[in-house]
Amino acid sequence: MTQAPQATIAGSVACPGSAKALVFDYRQAANPIRHGLTEPMREHGWGPSLHAQGPTAVLPLDLSAELGCGGPATSPALSANFIRILAGEAIEASANATSQLFYVWRGAGSCRRPAAVLGAEVNQPWNAGDLFVLPAGGPARLEATAESTIYWVHDGPLLNFLGVAATDPRFEPTHYPGPWLRQELETLAADPSSARSNRLSLLLANRDLPASRTVTHTLWAMLGLVPAGAVQPPHRHQSVALDLVIDCDPGCATLSGSELNGDGTIRNPVRMDWEPGAAFVTPPGLWHSHVNESGRSSMLLPIQDAGLHTYLRSLDIRFS
Repeated sequence: MTQAPQATIAGSVACPGSAKALVFDYRQAANPIRHGLTEPMREHGWGPSLHAQGPTAVLPLDLSAELGCGGPATSPALSANFIRILAGEAIEASANATSQLFYVWRGAGSCRRPAAVLGAEVNQPWNAGDLFVLPAGGPARLEATAESTIYWVHDGPLLNFLGVAATDPRFEPTHYPGPWLRQELETLAADPSSARSNRLSLLLANRDLPASRTVTHTLWAMLGLVPAGAVQPPHRHQSVALDLVIDCDPGCATLSGSELNGDGTIRNPVRMDWEPGAAFVTPPGLWHSHVNESGRSSMLLPIQDAGLHTYLRSLDIRFS
C-alpha cells in the first residue's frame, strides 16, 4: 500500500517514496527570511580597538554564526576583515574569491602576487589612503614597511554558498592612489552644483566594467564626504553596505530603519556612531542616512555587493 504523506518539516508535506521531496503551502513558505529560518541581517559595528594593537593578523568581522552560513562572513555574500601588519612583517591574504578589495587605512608597504595560470604578476606599492582591487588568483602577500591597517573585503562567502571556485579573472588588478582620490573628492565638493546633491561621493569604477560602473564586477565602492552640519536625506538599496569610517570627529553617525516618517526622516532609527577606523554593517533594504553634528567634514568608505545586484537587476536604489 502507498503510505500517506507525512509532514517532516513543520508545514510541509513529504512525497511518498522520496527521501527529500517536500511541498509547502505557498502562504507558509513564500517569505523564508525570518528568525529561526533564514536569519535577517541586523546592524552591527566594530570599534577601532579591534585593530589598534596586537601581532600581525587577519581580523575577520565575522557574523556567520548569526547568519547561519559558512564563515568567516560579514554578509551572506561578502567577508570584511581588518589586516594588521607590523613594520617589517608580512602576511598572506587568501580567499576563494572573484573580487578582493584592499583599502589602506594607515601604513605603507607593497602587495605581491606571483604570475600564475590565472593572471600576471602583481607588485603594487601602497600608502595610506590607497585602494586596490585584485581579481581571482592566488594568495596576495602584503609586506609592510610601516605599521599598517588594511580593510579587506572579498566575495568569498558568495562562492562558498554556490559551491564554486574562482577560476576566471574578470578584470585586471587596479590601483586607486589616495592623493588622486582626495583631490577628486575636493574638486567635487567645490563644485557649486554639489550643494544640491544627496551625496558628496566618488564611485570607484573600472574600464573593464563599463555597464555596471563599479570597482569590480561584484563589488561597489564609494569614497564619501559628509560636510560639517550635514544631515543626508535617507536612501535605501538591496545591496548590503560594509562601511569603514576613514575620518571623523565625535557627532558623526549613520541612522537606519525600515520605515520613513511623513517628512521623509527615518522612523525610530538605529544610530551607529562613528569613530575613525571603525566599521559597521547597514543591512539591505533599510533606509539610512549619514549625519555630521561635528564642526569638521568626515569621510566614509562603504563597500557593497552592488555590482552583483546591478547584474541581477535587483539593486533597487531609492531616495526619500
